Amino acid sequence: MGQAFCGYALLIKKESVTWRESGAAFLFFAVGAGISLVSQIYNLPGDVSSFLLTWMLLCLPLIYVMKSSFASLLYLVGITYSAVNADYWSYPSTGSFYYWILLLLALPHYYLLIIKTPGSNFMIFHNWILPWSVTITLGTVAHTTEELMFVAYMSLFGFFSLIGETAFFEGRKLRTNGYLFFGSLGTISVLLALSFDWIWENIRSENFQIKDMISSPEFIAALLVSVLAGGLFIFQMKKKSFIEIIPINPIFNLFIIVFVIGLYSSIAVILINLLVLTVGILTIRNGAKRDHLGILNFGLFIITALVICRFFDTDLSFITRGLLFVIVGIGFFVSNSWILKKRKVNA
Repeated sequence: MGQAFCGYALLIKKESVTWRESGAAFLFFAVGAGISLVSQIYNLPGDVSSFLLTWMLLCLPLIYVMKSSFASLLYLVGITYSAVNADYWSYPSTGSFYYWILLLLALPHYYLLIIKTPGSNFMIFHNWILPWSVTITLGTVAHTTEELMFVAYMSLFGFFSLIGETAFFEGRKLRTNGYLFFGSLGTISVLLALSFDWIWENIRSENFQIKDMISSPEFIAALLVSVLAGGLFIFQMKKKSFIEIIPINPIFNLFIIVFVIGLYSSIAVILINLLVLTVGILTIRNGAKRDHLGILNFGLFIITALVICRFFDTDLSFITRGLLFVIVGIGFFVSNSWILKKRKVNA
């Protein structure tokens, strides 16, 4: 039935997006159901990962034959779940390496969406599913020197933020820009996690061997992602002045330096806290300059999160801690009131 629907869509309803997408979706699930039934009836051996891999490979042509974006989204979710199941839930398995090959095979369709239908809903969904998928799956490369994944993830989130600031997303709403969302929130999350001294103590307690570290998959992943992010950063710097770049974008460059320092010195935790505070202040300034409440409140959120982290990490008295929260609350109120008054005056 699925083949019949797809054939009808290709031969009779060539211009109908509804027929193409619904036929491809029906056939996509029919293939999965068919594989499951055959393996059940004949008691064929296998696991969830091999089942998903077979399913995704069989349905990959649907994306291009049917020109189906819905099949592309299902495919991305399927390969992500397959990689997660092969590695996170079967540790220390390394069966998720094929994810990156399967991801590359789906990118031409994403490129066609960018060229032909940049404002479509399918484009928006891809802008969220792709960074979500890569963020989840990048951790599957961690096996021996997991600490290097801090660098890999910081560079990845920096890469996402830079993509979210490209000309393609200029003037678009945040709900269409999953790259900027994951990049900004991910960067701050990693920095806040590393603002605790005990994490750095654990990192320094590891006996890193340079030879083993360089040959590890974590180092290779960190290097590749950092090179990609660094290349995009240099490309954007040629088109924009340093003042125009949002504060969170160049953080991954500074973080690499801080991480190397943190391998040998406890001063890294101080530098991370200063980095978070600086990003928060510059983000507030950027929001005020752009007259954008969302950016301004994100900067205030960064500082609030830092205060909360230090609330549980220091020996300050309850009075001092309470005053800090009051000051942050006043900051939220005053800054938002100032922006709103400024808008009324301009109006």
